Amino acid sequence: MIDVTDRKIIELLNANSKASFAEISKKIFLSPSSVRERIKKLEELEVIKGYSLKVDQALLGNTIEVFILLKVFTGKLQFAIKELQSYSEILEVHRITGHQNFHMRVALKDQLHLQKFIDRLITFGEPTTHLILSALGTDGK
Repeated sequence: MIDVTDRKIIELLNANSKASFAEISKKIFLSPSSVRERIKKLEELEVIKGYSLKVDQALLGNTIEVFILLKVFTGKLQFAIKELQSYSEILEVHRITGHQNFHMRVALKDQLHLQKFIDRLITFGEPTTHLILSALGTDGK
């Protein structure tokens, strides 16, 4: 059973997955060993499924990020699922309900790269592209 303390640990890890057991323990008034045991339990229960990395795409040379909604042509769904998993530009892809089949967040070097990426997508569907101007985070930016 997940309790209030477990939820607070998850919240703290969500804000900073690199936080040490000692750092977390100070914020929730438990010993570091108790925090370690709770996190281990949450991992075993697969409440915590893993830890991720946030990357500054601009520092990797990707100056454009876009959301792309993709409506797949009839009969091409399985092909699209297989292909999309191989595209390194895709940061996230979700299969969705509604008029489109997929919602993707994609990082690209420039407009020419975007054009070539869209050209690859149109072989199995109709993409609709939305340029990301900025992300609104919890820090108010």
